[in-house]
Amino acid sequence: MTFRRGVSPIGWVNDDLPSLGAGTTLDTILSQARAIGFEGIELGHLFPRDPAVLRPIMERHGLAVIGGWHGMRLLSHDADAEIAAMMPHLDLLAGVGATVVVSAEVSNAIHTRRSHPLADRPRLGEGDWPEFGRRLDRVAAAVADRGLRFAYHHHLGTVVETADDLDRLLDATGPGVALTLDTGHACYGGIDPVSVVRAHFSRIAHVHAKDVRSARHAALVRSDGSFLDGVARGIFTTPGTGELDFTPFLKTLDNLGYAGWIVVEGEQDPAIAAPDLYAAQGLATLTGASVAQSRR
Repeated sequence: MTFRRGVSPIGWVNDDLPSLGAGTTLDTILSQARAIGFEGIELGHLFPRDPAVLRPIMERHGLAVIGGWHGMRLLSHDADAEIAAMMPHLDLLAGVGATVVVSAEVSNAIHTRRSHPLADRPRLGEGDWPEFGRRLDRVAAAVADRGLRFAYHHHLGTVVETADDLDRLLDATGPGVALTLDTGHACYGGIDPVSVVRAHFSRIAHVHAKDVRSARHAALVRSDGSFLDGVARGIFTTPGTGELDFTPFLKTLDNLGYAGWIVVEGEQDPAIAAPDLYAAQGLATLTGASVAQSRR
């Protein structure tokens, strides 16, 4: 299988829970990512926001900028306001040759609120989806105008968490609204990644390969823990260090001709799970599974 090998810095430092990985430098992250064998990396809070500053840093480390997260507030303001708010982010991504904007609605999300149990996630009413979809289409068109692809990320603690939510999102939007398909969030949201790829391959713009520890997630739910509690307790991990079998997923992507980025993720406490070792295991698992399925 041919895919681009990417990684997220979230295993080293966490944007939503800065105590995880505090003190880690950008140089450490980039040096380790390159030594492991990654071709590119997504942005995080340690990255300079000026393309003229960031470009030479990335060139020195031999890594591409894949894209970066943007949290939208389309349920609290209109598409024009959202487009204006995201323009500095688009300027940065376009200026360093990135390809995707990873985004989700966060105006009422609870994934950054440690006092909110994961079960208290927001939901859209039946009548809210059409307007939400229209606004997303507008945003996606503006992203495309900058030479980037808009890749909506289904995410625990947000209005697009479950399989039903994802179906509604896709029904309410046009082809310009593509997806970041995240295997970890899919597992906990009751989404089958293989089925999504088969049914909506043309809308798969980006992939986050993330493994899970389901017993820890079940304990989190029983204790009314928050999403960030779950991250700290290790409900996620990198491929090959959890429970998921990535071979069927990679085989389906390969059969349909996916050649984009697959980004190794697995946000957890780096003091417990050494980020370089876990990222290396994640990449080895994906490349090994890819080789294995290609021989079948």
